[in-house]
Amino acid sequence: MKRLLVVICCLPLFLLHAQDVIYDESKVPSYILPPILTTNNGEDIHTIKQWEEIRRPELLNVFAGGMFGFTPSGNISVSYDELHTNNKSFNGKATCKQIKVTFSNGFIRREAIILMYLPNEVKGKVPVFLSYNFNGNQTISDDPEIIPSTNANRGNQKSRWPLDMILSAGYGVVTAWYGDFFPDARNKHCESILPLYGFSSIHDIKGNSWQAIGAWSWGLSHIMDYLETDDRIDESKVILMGHSRQGKAALWAGAQDTRFAVVISNNSGCGGAALSKRTFGETIVSVTNTFPHWFCYNLNHYANNEEALTFDQHQLLSLIAPRPLYVASAEEDKWADPKGEYLSAYHAGEVYQLYGMKGLETAAMPAVNQPVMNRIGYHIRTGIHDVTDFDWKNFISFVDKWLR
Repeated sequence: MKRLLVVICCLPLFLLHAQDVIYDESKVPSYILPPILTTNNGEDIHTIKQWEEIRRPELLNVFAGGMFGFTPSGNISVSYDELHTNNKSFNGKATCKQIKVTFSNGFIRREAIILMYLPNEVKGKVPVFLSYNFNGNQTISDDPEIIPSTNANRGNQKSRWPLDMILSAGYGVVTAWYGDFFPDARNKHCESILPLYGFSSIHDIKGNSWQAIGAWSWGLSHIMDYLETDDRIDESKVILMGHSRQGKAALWAGAQDTRFAVVISNNSGCGGAALSKRTFGETIVSVTNTFPHWFCYNLNHYANNEEALTFDQHQLLSLIAPRPLYVASAEEDKWADPKGEYLSAYHAGEVYQLYGMKGLETAAMPAVNQPVMNRIGYHIRTGIHDVTDFDWKNFISFVDKWLR
């Protein structure tokens, strides 16, 4: 199951587009956000029924057609094989399970390995955090029993995965390498799960076809399918967390798949939580030029043309309602536009209010390291683009509040 590891450094993004990047609030253009509670034909939405039956499906269609691509339908067979179980992992504190998932359309097969750590102290079913890893399953821990999914060094990203903290709080961790669903590089479509649906080459990709983020979102929902079958998992309490580009995928997966109980976006930036119309930091032209395999090609119409956008990310965040939503930013991560992430979450609160729930109550951002934990939660912490213990501490506190 070893794969070629694809490492993409974020630093060149800053260097490549430094001459075009806005990091000064005074240079942010004036903009008008498209409405959340008004349909495309101008009908105002006043009730939960109207939202769920009319506007929500309409917005899902808008984001599929204009940003993420449509997820195709088809008969894909799925099988699960238990590769490894250790009931005394972490000095007896956790059970480690590794499951191979095989996808097939009868001609083409793709495989992924799900890695799980479940706290033994929790009796009965366990709530879990589900999140992709970037460099391979073996990178989240020094545990020698983890089956490698890449050639990356064991434990090289364990700082992002405070397993002891999460397990001690009574939550399990479920992860998989995102490259098992779509290798994160240009022209890797043939190695992804897309051929399962007839996309045999890059030439099959049309303007509204899905690409990497669509495939990663698909993978998260199929991991959820497995979690529903595991008698140790509380399938009603699966918390979806994504960092950076995987924050984008988590939001799209959470928008489409309402089985996820809570959705958490960490430093997700352009195409994730941040408002595109602000053109602050990472913009549509920079993300589509640097990563043309992430979004559907229709998004290219708005490169250097954000004023023409008929949708924006506050609408994407609103699709998580009424489930708890948490957005996290980092003070030094200007590229991801922390203010744009906050404002997007703030404006998404319109739909939460429709459900009688409290979102973010003011357009003014909270102080650094001072989290807000209403039905929409938010924090901006000190530091850079990363996942830290501070982030996890607040993710756990937020989930404790709303799921327990």
